[in-house]
Amino acid sequence: MSTSMVAGSAQLDAHTQPPCLRIAGDWTLAHYIELEHSIASLAASLGSDVSIDLARLGALDTAGASLLVRLLGAKRLSALAGAAPDLPAAQRALLQTVGLALDTYCLPPKPVRPSSVTVLLARIGRTVESVWKQQLQLLGFIGLTLETLARSVLRPRRWRITSLVSHIEQTGLDAVPIVALLTFMVGAVVAFLGSTVLSDFGATVYTVDLVAFSFLREFGVLLTAILMAGRTASAFTAQIGSMKANEEIDAIRTLGLDPIELLVLPRVLALLVSLPMLTFIAMIAGIVGGGMVCALVLDISPAMFLNLLKSDIGVRHFLVGLVKAPIFAFLIAVIGCLEGFKVGGSAQSVGEHTTSSVVQSIFVVILIDALAALFFMEIGW
Repeated sequence: MSTSMVAGSAQLDAHTQPPCLRIAGDWTLAHYIELEHSIASLAASLGSDVSIDLARLGALDTAGASLLVRLLGAKRLSALAGAAPDLPAAQRALLQTVGLALDTYCLPPKPVRPSSVTVLLARIGRTVESVWKQQLQLLGFIGLTLETLARSVLRPRRWRITSLVSHIEQTGLDAVPIVALLTFMVGAVVAFLGSTVLSDFGATVYTVDLVAFSFLREFGVLLTAILMAGRTASAFTAQIGSMKANEEIDAIRTLGLDPIELLVLPRVLALLVSLPMLTFIAMIAGIVGGGMVCALVLDISPAMFLNLLKSDIGVRHFLVGLVKAPIFAFLIAVIGCLEGFKVGGSAQSVGEHTTSSVVQSIFVVILIDALAALFFMEIGW
């Protein structure tokens, strides 16, 4: 190989027959810019009858070989390199390799940008698939919880009484003030709006029926369940999620304990006890709020309010509202615990799954309540 430091050149001798292109000097990266300018003017004037002289070619690297490929063409240069006896073996191999690589190279196709409708449909599809997977996971977790409960119910020594009582206090007793206050105010609002509308028909006395009917059947249990979804489901997710992020659940499994029995069952049973009691308190508070508005605005005394309540509202309305409470309690607790077990190893994951548990719980509560309303209406309750 030549050791000269002369910049590479390409000169076309048109006085010979056939014309000859003489390649000389170093075709390396150091001279890339000068060589690129020189071959730009030569590439258009080279015909197939022009002979190529590589005898004076000096140093050669990949950059120079790529310029020669651009000047002569990949196939022509590969054939020339294979037939040139004066070229060192390393340069011959380099020219042939670069020529083959550039000859087979093709630009990747430009990706087609999907339309807005396609993007929208794809996003809807991903969301539907995600919701479907969530429901399958929820069904599986419900089955696992019920199976663990069935195994533990006949083993009193495995009951977590202390944990159960603690969770009843947190989910039930601590929530009484907010549940009572909220339902009291909603009852007052319902009574006020009902009296305003019914006064146009001279039927303000039926405000009592409106308040009692709505709170016994729907508002009492629904408002309580939504409050528990926001207050308790999020707490369950955050508690179990923090344990999952800190690898405490892995430690529980390492000790041979069942996380479902240790963490999930006490929370589920506690909410099964707390939510019906809170629902009853919500019903009473809502009716009291409505009764206060009736006494202050409609001149319906508490005694008359109670007499109308007893004569017009049957016990079945109370039972319809109360029977939904355990179902809501079970679903809220299971969703909160499941989202806690899904948490990854970061604080961001805890926040995301806490939000998800609240949204899912409220959605499921409203969906089940709507289905229950249709069911009881069909059976005449």
